[in-house]
Amino acid sequence: MSEPQFFQTPRGRRLAYHHHAGRGPCIVFLGGLKSDMEGTKALHLEAWARSRGRAFLRYDYSGHGQSSGTFEEGCIGDWAEDTNDILTHVVRGPVLPVGSSMGGWQALLLARAMPERVVGLVTVAAAPDFTEDGYWASFTEAQKQRLKEEGRIEIPSDYMEPYVITQRMIIDGREQLVLHSPLDLPFPVRCLQGTADTAVSTETAVRLLDHVSGPDMRLLLVKDADHRFSDGPCLALIEEAVSEVLSLTEERA
Repeated sequence: MSEPQFFQTPRGRRLAYHHHAGRGPCIVFLGGLKSDMEGTKALHLEAWARSRGRAFLRYDYSGHGQSSGTFEEGCIGDWAEDTNDILTHVVRGPVLPVGSSMGGWQALLLARAMPERVVGLVTVAAAPDFTEDGYWASFTEAQKQRLKEEGRIEIPSDYMEPYVITQRMIIDGREQLVLHSPLDLPFPVRCLQGTADTAVSTETAVRLLDHVSGPDMRLLLVKDADHRFSDGPCLALIEEAVSEVLSLTEERA
């Protein structure tokens, strides 16, 4: 495994990343909450891109993996800044984001922030607006009070150790919402969602599909697939989705 490169953002964060040149648009993998760029989907997609001579980028948000900072210090807006900064300074030209879970939210924020560069989009178990519509909406009054008084609470996860949710993450998340105002995605979009996902519901996937305006958006529900979406058949579906969007972008070029 090659060593990562590091990029010092204008905000002073040190981000670890792997980037290799190739035919564009550059495929950019956006990981999930508390995930890192060494996950199964990121590595599989990188190998797939390399075998086809495609440009590819994977990286760790601040507070994740090998990048600087701690998870508890970060929030959705910080990680969106990380994405914008690394794409501005490390990658040139058009990009095709592939966002997993929280990375799906980040991909939508990227499409809103850099509409001139995003030419297509693939999401896997996308979790837009989860800090508000998932966490905050499900908190008890006692949890909300503890968050206000102590600035943080822990909530369990089916996939890893408990998440530490800070008051800053909740407040910042309200500034990053994408399903509470119009969202136009004027390019091919493919969304993948497992029906056995206990972190992101199929209702969330359908809500995103219904909310977005765009000429070519499709949702594929995969029976019994869970939130990881990382077994052989699921990885093949990600490949197919990325390949389809790439073909469509090339037809439009």
